[in-house]
Amino acid sequence: MGEALNGLKRSIMCGELRESHVGNTFTVMGWVQRKRNLGGLIFVDLRDREGILQVVFGEEINKDAFEKANGIKPEYCIAVTGVLAERESKNPNMPTGMVELKGTEIKILSESETPPIYIKENLDAGEAIRLKYRYLDLRRPDMQRIFKIRHKTAKSIRDFLDKEEFLEVETPMLTKSTPEGARDYLVPSRNYPGMFYALPQSPQLFKQLLMVSGFDKYFQIVKCFRDEDLRANRQPEFTQVDLEMSFVEQDDVMSLNERLIQHVFKEVAGVDVKLPINRMPYKEAMEKYGSDKPDLRFGLEIQDITEAVKTAEFKVFNDAISNGGSVRALCVEGGASMGRKDIDRLGEFVKTYKAKGLAWIQLKEEGVKSPIAKFLKEEELQAIIEKVNAKTGDLILIVADKNSVVFQSLGALRLELAKKLDLIKDKGEFKFTWVTEFPLLEYDEEEERYTAAHHPFTMPMDEDIQYLESDPGRVRAKAYDLVLNGEELGGGSIRIHDTDLQEKMFAELGFTKESAWERFGFLLEAFKFGPPPHGGLAFGFDRMIMFLAGTENIKDVIAFPKNQNAFCPLTEAPNNVDDKQLRELGISKLELEK
Repeated sequence: MGEALNGLKRSIMCGELRESHVGNTFTVMGWVQRKRNLGGLIFVDLRDREGILQVVFGEEINKDAFEKANGIKPEYCIAVTGVLAERESKNPNMPTGMVELKGTEIKILSESETPPIYIKENLDAGEAIRLKYRYLDLRRPDMQRIFKIRHKTAKSIRDFLDKEEFLEVETPMLTKSTPEGARDYLVPSRNYPGMFYALPQSPQLFKQLLMVSGFDKYFQIVKCFRDEDLRANRQPEFTQVDLEMSFVEQDDVMSLNERLIQHVFKEVAGVDVKLPINRMPYKEAMEKYGSDKPDLRFGLEIQDITEAVKTAEFKVFNDAISNGGSVRALCVEGGASMGRKDIDRLGEFVKTYKAKGLAWIQLKEEGVKSPIAKFLKEEELQAIIEKVNAKTGDLILIVADKNSVVFQSLGALRLELAKKLDLIKDKGEFKFTWVTEFPLLEYDEEEERYTAAHHPFTMPMDEDIQYLESDPGRVRAKAYDLVLNGEELGGGSIRIHDTDLQEKMFAELGFTKESAWERFGFLLEAFKFGPPPHGGLAFGFDRMIMFLAGTENIKDVIAFPKNQNAFCPLTEAPNNVDDKQLRELGISKLELEK
């Protein structure tokens, strides 16, 4: 049986006690990390949110407390009153390692069974059991540290945006389904049988309506929902820092968000972010790094060798070039020592990104070694080597195909080599860049139509509007992503606020006027009433916390995450509901084929 507090008050947190407190009486409360019985003395490591404190019980200190302490076990929840003293055996590795509490009174507030996971830092237990017993996992000091960082980051963002005169406004969680991109999570309506709300993938339309409302500067730290297959570091529900501004252009939005990032990273992590942050056009990012979220912590840039091989009598190169593609390469410094099996594995790796294969050239001490050398003249081989600045000891890796395949495969290979060869020397380094001038539209070969690269409300660049109907693929957007260490930290755009241009955009995306109004009518109706020029940005808040906390797993920064199958092992959600609830909603179950 657990004891009641009966008016007993905690006077300080375990992790806050220091030498300056010695001689004073304190009451602390927390969980037993471990207990050591040395005969006449019992030592207890007591843990709370702020840290661990050594508590000592002894027959000579207080016999009743000593006898009671003898019965406690790990993870019992207890309250202890005692006098703080200097430790005889000091521990400089603990913040409280110079002191200990001499326990004169103990209350066992609740007992604990043997926990299924150890409550300790850097736990190596499997993810499934950690998520099933998440409340125990969250007791661990390293997890508590992450959630302090999460709290501090949210407060820092709010403080900064408050000073910039932003208003925090909540937008609806139950809204209309306007699917474009991921699937919506749907919520059936009891009052309107057969009809559904959707959980928002983002507050995009509502924040634009707030600009029409004259709110001028809006933000919220908000939950968003996407019913999509969970790739690495994706969750079905996630958090965004969402903001929108009126009467602004692209530079205004980017400048404000640079300052926001500088403020947060300094305040939370003590990191100095140098401003202005470098800007890189999308085209340059793809050509150099094969990615619209380039990792700039290492070199290994992609080189275009199309000109050097355009006259070569090698069918693979010729076919790629004649079909409008290109031939591009990575030069791996010191890579000539790589074995044939390792190179073959890299060849299989790029095939997963639709490349047909990987050509290679090794510059060994004894000369050039390459399976494609027989297809190239000596001057063509030398032209490749010169173009990529290769030297003896290097390895040249080549892909020839349409540009989208070349960029995707070499971009992925670049990251794979960085891991294999340990090219990122400073894992704690923060390398920011803006990626700008994204394509407004992307051609979907399966659907044989253009789709919005970001969303249908993104403003084209002024000089490209003329090509919207004649050459849609050429049109660039007033869109911008902030990239950190190869991850998109946030992204946004200037929005279309002109009704005629918006209708043109819908037409390019294949919407009829009727279907556009059916889906987005409430926004288009609002745009009849003097919408201001506006734009904004949304940061992935969970991803930001991952960087600030130094973890690579998004589940570490979300209190109660889902697993890779969008299932919650703790609550066992999703789960069945009773037939009465379904009848009230007018829903019947179908037997789905498995």
